[in-house]
Amino acid sequence: MKIPMSSPELNDADRQAVLGVLNTPHLSMGPKIEAFERAFCKLTGAPHAIGVNSGTAGLHLCVRAAGISTGDLVLTTPFSFVASANVILFEKGVPVFVDVDPLTGNIDTSQLAQAVEALTAGGNSARKWLPRGIPVDIEERSGTLKAILPVDVFGQPADYDRIHAIAQEYNLKVIEDSCEALGATYKGRPAGTLGDCGVFAFYPNKQITTGEGGMIITDDGETADFMRALRNQGRAPGDTWLQHTYLGYNYRLDEMSAALGLAQLARLETLLENRARVATWYEKHLAKIDLVSPPNLAASTTRVSWFVYVIRVDPSINRDRLAKILDAQGIPVRPYFSPIHLQPYMVKTFGFRPGDFPVTEDLGNRSLALPFSGTMTEAMVIEVCRALADALPASALLAGEH
Repeated sequence: MKIPMSSPELNDADRQAVLGVLNTPHLSMGPKIEAFERAFCKLTGAPHAIGVNSGTAGLHLCVRAAGISTGDLVLTTPFSFVASANVILFEKGVPVFVDVDPLTGNIDTSQLAQAVEALTAGGNSARKWLPRGIPVDIEERSGTLKAILPVDVFGQPADYDRIHAIAQEYNLKVIEDSCEALGATYKGRPAGTLGDCGVFAFYPNKQITTGEGGMIITDDGETADFMRALRNQGRAPGDTWLQHTYLGYNYRLDEMSAALGLAQLARLETLLENRARVATWYEKHLAKIDLVSPPNLAASTTRVSWFVYVIRVDPSINRDRLAKILDAQGIPVRPYFSPIHLQPYMVKTFGFRPGDFPVTEDLGNRSLALPFSGTMTEAMVIEVCRALADALPASALLAGEH
């Protein structure tokens, strides 16, 4: 039985939507992107949606719109895909990491509150939170805290009531990285609408796909206009093709991708239900296996949107050895996530060390993404769980290993 790590859920309507664009003269900046954006406004209730060519591009535009520049501090999480920190670095800002909740993997709001208070005070109280490699005096850094960038990890929103309370008290922007959480809800409120701006992504393993692509949503019309200009080489309303009011980018989403996204979005509920069904199968069959734990859901998550299915192995298990055994049996699995602060370029730039964010590092060492998509059958899930159960005894830590 061939079991892929992930697989986009495409049908004939999706394919016909893309082919239909090829029968028109509109391959970029045409009616499909406008329709896709309107559909997102209808789905989320946000008055403005801006289609872009990736989730990373969307986050970058949000960072630009928040006015983050050289030396500005942005609080975010090290337990994420690297893009959420990279977009801060693109503008020469400084990602200030806050460790995560051990149950959900989302940013720890108690620590977040401590970090904001210390960074606002400046001086020695800020030293604990700032990366070691910032080559300026601590006192000069105070007052540059600009934003919070939480990540809705694995399709589960972070604790936004607490995040908003902190942001409002200290006048900080909230950029919601909801790239993994399309369709999720927090206390009944849609993911992506919980910050000043929210960003979704449509890579092939996401809940809907456009191949590559992303969408920003916001309530702020002025911010939306600015981001629309930035995605289109900095052309503001009224600019001609060769006029550029701003330093911008080619972050446009093409018409073929928008058409595919529009077709996928029309059956979003079915796609989400298919993924939820596979997650239910996993939960049922993993319950029979010792030494692994299924995902933990917070009480505030009124609907999880299953992006990947990530288990945690017991501390007595060597996760990497387990992954190699499963891979040799044709069961593709992936570590999820490798902590951002221990990526080589982060260590070189900021001097991060093992032990800086212990919860993130523990999750990074014990988390394992199993094959997952809405196209999986229960027989596939059973086969993955059987192989997992068989591989665990040979994956135990050896004497002297940690």
